[in-house]
Amino acid sequence: MPKYVAFLRAINVGGHTVKMDYLRRLFEAMGFSNVETFIASGNVIFDSTSQSTQALERKIEDALQGALGYQVTTFIRTTSELVDIARYKPYKDADPEAEGNTVYIAFVAETPGDEAQRKLLSFTSAVDEFHVDGCQVYWLCRKKMSESEFSGALLEKTLGMQATLRNSTTVKRIASKYS
Repeated sequence: MPKYVAFLRAINVGGHTVKMDYLRRLFEAMGFSNVETFIASGNVIFDSTSQSTQALERKIEDALQGALGYQVTTFIRTTSELVDIARYKPYKDADPEAEGNTVYIAFVAETPGDEAQRKLLSFTSAVDEFHVDGCQVYWLCRKKMSESEFSGALLEKTLGMQATLRNSTTVKRIASKYS
């Protein structure tokens, strides 16, 4: 049975607090098995017989809208996709592991178009560097995110689509369970 990771937008941010045991029960009520959460930021790992990530995303979004009363945009990746994402090296000429650097991975529903990518790359600076690989946007931030002039909200506005950000360390920790 395929194993998936759901990256949920708007969980435990902006006043939307959801306990992880409740979130697990919601996923189990949707018919998913082997449900587990990873840290309290909306990362849910589960098994499903479905072969369609888009159908899973809609099912989860509808159920969470009903249960929580607000939209929770959902981005699904298989565990094998997540392993590839965690291993991907978007910055050939920069050391993302250097002191003070953090790489964030934004999950989006579709590959941003050429114009959106051009807009995004125009925000490249001494602090922020960006790279797009399919439905993932990598953001190398050379300071604390709060010290950058860029933000997740600006990312969504620039791309013209919703996204959810995760620290690459979180993604690597989830992926390491399945590599």
